[in-house]
Amino acid sequence: MAIFYQSTRGKAPELDLRGVTLAGLATDGGLYVPKEWPQFPLSEIAAMQGKSYLDIARQVLLPFTSPVIPEDALAGLLQKAYAGFNDPAVTPLKRLDDRRWILELFHGPTLAFKDVALQLLGQVFEYFLAQSGKHMTVIGATSGDTGSAAIAALAGRKNVDIFILYPNKGPSDIQRKQMTCVDAPNVHAVAIEGSFDDCQAIVKALFDDAALREKYNLSTVNSINWLRVLAQIVYYFVAVAKTAGAKPVSFVVPTGNFGNIYAAYAAIKCGLPVSKLAVASNRNDILTRFFNSGRMKTEAVQSTLSPSMDIQVSSNFERLLFDLCGRDGAKLRAFMESMKGSGEFAVAPVQLAEARQVFTAARVDDEMTLKTIRDTYEKFGYLLDPHSAVGVAASELLARELPEPVICLACAHPAKFPETMRRAIGTVAPLPPELEALLGKPERSILLPANVGAVRTLISERVRS
Repeated sequence: MAIFYQSTRGKAPELDLRGVTLAGLATDGGLYVPKEWPQFPLSEIAAMQGKSYLDIARQVLLPFTSPVIPEDALAGLLQKAYAGFNDPAVTPLKRLDDRRWILELFHGPTLAFKDVALQLLGQVFEYFLAQSGKHMTVIGATSGDTGSAAIAALAGRKNVDIFILYPNKGPSDIQRKQMTCVDAPNVHAVAIEGSFDDCQAIVKALFDDAALREKYNLSTVNSINWLRVLAQIVYYFVAVAKTAGAKPVSFVVPTGNFGNIYAAYAAIKCGLPVSKLAVASNRNDILTRFFNSGRMKTEAVQSTLSPSMDIQVSSNFERLLFDLCGRDGAKLRAFMESMKGSGEFAVAPVQLAEARQVFTAARVDDEMTLKTIRDTYEKFGYLLDPHSAVGVAASELLARELPEPVICLACAHPAKFPETMRRAIGTVAPLPPELEALLGKPERSILLPANVGAVRTLISERVRS
């Protein structure tokens, strides 16, 4: 029996997996979530321990995808999605010390965790579009890694045009080149004179334009697209099965947009035994401030050494807030209107207490990030990228709150951040062949103001069909 999905804001039609994947954002501006969660008993999770990543992925995803994607088709899509990863384990686990593990999520084509979801999303897009014969226009906002991973997944596909918006002064040089050096007619890298939050606001405004949305068959690759979250649920099951069998673990997740850690929360809703989820923030600590106070308030975006987390509007938080509102769309809309109007809202003490049963949080500044990279390298011979270092630092700050074992998510390859590595340890990480090939290639991008109209005009001029 197919799982259907409802909008967090309660005014959009319920859709099946095909519908939510192709739509991305709900027509009422909400985010799609499952109406019910499939359940995995502990015995089934324990039996995953000796299985491959692809086998566990098929087992976890099948209740969500069937019958829209039959089991044999799902197996084929998974095989194609992860064939290009440079480690057979896809997301290998490395032991850091007696209490902590590192879950490496950067073995895909662009060496960032976004590949895990976007390589599958690209395959599913193609599967659905081949059935319908339609053309799709994909729009996404990125603070660093999402854009390059989306472009790697969709470049050259004949039924898709992709427009990726990124802050002109946000990503690292290598992150930018992974977007702008791709020579494919369907790829459009758009530098916005503003912050990631400006980029994300433009994407949401374009989806609010019903005529534009219908004319160009808009969809998104941001984690507001449910399939992004769904694909990420898998590696939490893999991590628990490989480290603890079916015993509870704690996860520390560097996050700005709340998508990656929401996938962990979704895994818990499916029965995964987890003691605690720790939000690791950089100086843009809106999420940490919320879990400490119950108040969500935006502030000016600050540039940090972990640019993919330089975010003040965590769009995926709406999915958690929906549950804190008792899945009441009207209550959720009131919070979102308050956020839109005043830039803040506060939940009731009982709602904060409910959130704190699952989540804790810590803030890590640039100085601590550099120290963590240096100390981890000196003590363990392990080199962290700055985002992953925020997570490892948070695991130390929150040590008393996190029952063992603790799994820290490593989100990107350290070679993507050479200047930070040089500051931390005096040298750079060896450049993988995938990144070395970018050097010297010409860049292709379009510079636009942080203006919805300018992006709308660009889309109308560049869409191929």
